[in-house]
Amino acid sequence: MPVAIRPLHPHLGAEVTGVDLRKPMTRDEVAAIEAGMDRHAVLVFPNQDITDEQQTAFTLNFGQLEDTTGGHVLKHHEKRLARHFADVSNLGQDNKPLARDSRARMFNLGNRLWHSDSSFRAIPAKYSLLSGRRIPPKGSGGNTEFADMRAAYDALDAATKAEIEDLVCEHSLMYSRAVLGFTELTEEEKESFRPVLQRLVRTHPVTGRKSLYLASHAGTIVGWPVPEARSFLRDLTEHATQPQFVYAHEWRQFDLVMWDNRQTMHRVRRFDDQKYVRDVRRTTVAGDAPTVAQQPALQALAGAQVA
Repeated sequence: MPVAIRPLHPHLGAEVTGVDLRKPMTRDEVAAIEAGMDRHAVLVFPNQDITDEQQTAFTLNFGQLEDTTGGHVLKHHEKRLARHFADVSNLGQDNKPLARDSRARMFNLGNRLWHSDSSFRAIPAKYSLLSGRRIPPKGSGGNTEFADMRAAYDALDAATKAEIEDLVCEHSLMYSRAVLGFTELTEEEKESFRPVLQRLVRTHPVTGRKSLYLASHAGTIVGWPVPEARSFLRDLTEHATQPQFVYAHEWRQFDLVMWDNRQTMHRVRRFDDQKYVRDVRRTTVAGDAPTVAQQPALQALAGAQVA
């Protein structure tokens, strides 16, 4: 049965059928999925009851795996999954929901803010692939929302497009977590989360479409006063996350959702994480280049501003 892709939203999001992620992909299947990603930016693969090994093998069709080390306050030995998996569930090593006052839970609450995965890395992520192993009951929350940053860019007026064309932002996990009041970081964590530089406008290497590159990790704009930069970034985020640009995915058990971080932002919605288990596991395809040359002096300055 050939790969079939059915749009779910006017701007982004489509459902993929005709593939079994437990089996090796053919070249034609991989090419069809990549073309679907270029067009729709978010792809949903329903009814994919896969293992960690099968998810890893599927991910490798699209590039190298990103190592998740340095993207969390947990040390590697404290995690319940392999190092190339981002555990964005509400579970601890004992497979029970994290306590409400757990430091790991508090850090994970940052996933409820609009963001792009790994924009806090000098070379940001390409694709993310999230497998829903256990999902809260229907209507209990925990949906994932995706914003189309291409459509958001297209809807800007010409003056704003000209103003933002060459702007560079500083991204750090310290910025996004500080929004929620999570500021008690060790010196080791501050070093690990040191700000990096990212373009505010990105161009897709295949389609040539421009998009906004925003995230809650973006804390300022190079050369701007911090209050002015944050106000402007907030305005852009409010623009980009208007309902017409957003696809909300209501999870079903064994969905796998794949998205392009270069073209989207996303966030998880609130659910009762003390009552329900939400076991979702993410593999990430690493990017291949920085969006802008990194400047150590600016990074040091940004780190001093956060501290």
